[in-house]
Amino acid sequence: MAHDTPMEKYPIVWQPSPRLRDDSEMARFMRQVADETGHHFADYAALWQWSVDDRAGFWSALWRYTDVIASRGWDGVVSDADAMPGARWFEGARLNFAENLLRYRDDHAAILFRGEDGSEQRLSYAELHRHSARLAAALHELGVGPGDRVAAIVPNIPQAVIGMLATAWLGAVWSSCSPDFGVDGILDRFGQIVPKVLIAADGYRFKGRRIDLRDKVAMVRDGLGPDCAHCLLIAWQGTGAMTGSLDWDTLLAGDAQPPPFAQLPFDHPLYILFSSGTTGKPKCIVHGAGGTLLQHLKEHRLHTDIRRDDRLFYFTTCGWMMWNWLVSGLASGTTLVLFDGNPFHPDPDALWRMADQLGVSVFGTSAKYLSAQEKAGVRVAGELPLERLRAVLSTGSPLAPESFDYLLRAIRPGVQICSISGGTDIVSCFALGNPLLPVRRGQLQCRGLGLAVDVYDADGNSVRDRPGELVCTRPFPCMPVGFWNDPDGSRYRAAYFERFPGVWTHGDWTTLTRDGGLIIEGRSDAVLNPGGVRIGTAEIYRQVERLAQIQESICVGQHWEDDVRVVLFVVMRDGAVLDDELRGSIRRTLRDNASPRHVPAKILQVSDIPRTRSGKISELAVRDTVEGRVVENTEALLNPEALDQYRGLPELQD
Repeated sequence: MAHDTPMEKYPIVWQPSPRLRDDSEMARFMRQVADETGHHFADYAALWQWSVDDRAGFWSALWRYTDVIASRGWDGVVSDADAMPGARWFEGARLNFAENLLRYRDDHAAILFRGEDGSEQRLSYAELHRHSARLAAALHELGVGPGDRVAAIVPNIPQAVIGMLATAWLGAVWSSCSPDFGVDGILDRFGQIVPKVLIAADGYRFKGRRIDLRDKVAMVRDGLGPDCAHCLLIAWQGTGAMTGSLDWDTLLAGDAQPPPFAQLPFDHPLYILFSSGTTGKPKCIVHGAGGTLLQHLKEHRLHTDIRRDDRLFYFTTCGWMMWNWLVSGLASGTTLVLFDGNPFHPDPDALWRMADQLGVSVFGTSAKYLSAQEKAGVRVAGELPLERLRAVLSTGSPLAPESFDYLLRAIRPGVQICSISGGTDIVSCFALGNPLLPVRRGQLQCRGLGLAVDVYDADGNSVRDRPGELVCTRPFPCMPVGFWNDPDGSRYRAAYFERFPGVWTHGDWTTLTRDGGLIIEGRSDAVLNPGGVRIGTAEIYRQVERLAQIQESICVGQHWEDDVRVVLFVVMRDGAVLDDELRGSIRRTLRDNASPRHVPAKILQVSDIPRTRSGKISELAVRDTVEGRVVENTEALLNPEALDQYRGLPELQD
């Protein structure tokens, strides 16, 4: 039985003007396709339908529209077009990812960097090309070539971008992690892929402190063993040299000429990204150069309407796939704004002030950050003009309807709110923004072009206006090349294709509305199932965290008496107390605003919630701890010590 999702529950909070729609890259693309093919599209829904029905036509049109640079064209757009996995894209083509990102070589700003201490750097496209060329020459002299891995422990600084571009220039494979990872966590990742070269910063800043990385880097280098032939040290914080390392600045001062951009097949490996890994060592997800390039060009140019005069910012570390997504903005000639440090330092509104000063037009962040901003009482509307800001992107977890209200009230009225969702698995988005469509409060605007996204019930039937599994029913170019050290593809197939054979199952519990919007309810593998009724956790968090006394919450299902009961853990705001009165208020709020099924059987107080290194709350780690199971890979967690509070609780024994 379908649940009603009346549109009045999701009112329009932003609407593109006719001029914006007509001048958008999406509209221009539609007109080009119409001119080339004779296909005329009445609206976005028609364009999306064509893009998934005629995938060869769509992806080849996108290639032409975005002027992909290739030394050789393709023999065919897609072979084995219905194999999932197994489809092959643009066979015969030869291209280089870095060449496409370095197509501009002028004085236009490529990178604007801001540190939490106010330090700044500017690199033009010409300078970025020159630095990348010099590092590519140095890496080449160190023996780096196609297929070799280059791994980096770096903050979000210009050198990270240069390192990636130089690596891709040579056809080598880039992988990076945030410098706040522990040694074991880094080795769990890089130890699987055996990099030939390790790039590392000597330190970074956080909350006004300078943190020395050299001991950590030395231990990682030792752990990687002799196969890691070289370590390049970036003197970022001036903490000093490191025995056995090469100096980054010295290498970039060389005058050796780089080899030509390596021209490689469409699916040649570009990135290795890592799953959260809370149930074991992180999976090493290999992404191809061509698929990543095309998908990011589509998302930037068409869905985000990125132009050369835009300034694109995303609050991210080099350990989150949004960094990879951000950097691809170079292929559209835009200016990247990089920030490193604590986003609340020295003041909670630090990033908005930066955005105003640097003229950020597209501001990317996480739902968690926006929630924290609201709770910190940040309000800059009327104080900061944010004149160039036209869109705010949010991902990492579902963006609560109340956060839509907060952005429009306290940050910038009239801004387009793009709640987006995808992930490391596809290094991009399944659902995202759109310059042609209205924004509805609490919804993601649309399914991405070329992606046959659907929602299935437990029996594999397509459903609308009620929650189910987010799936993709047809192959697409940015599917992973595979997993590292998975020669027969068994781990790859098990990760995405076992639930519904021949269909990608993403692991998100989602509602697809009849008008094409999406509502992400939470991860399906953390979906609660009391009494056999599946409940997403996002709705619980949305209601509970509206209460002034609650700072944050996490909810899991505990097996109990042949059923599953809902257990809610709350972090209190300073001075607040979890007493019977508040427990009653929580239960009433959920019963009245969600349903009786959402009411937890147990409500307990904790002081901290475990998170993955990308900042997502780890429901699976809490669930396993509550159930008495060992969390196999705590190095995947930012704060594994938080799990101690959830272990062996007497309140959960009755």
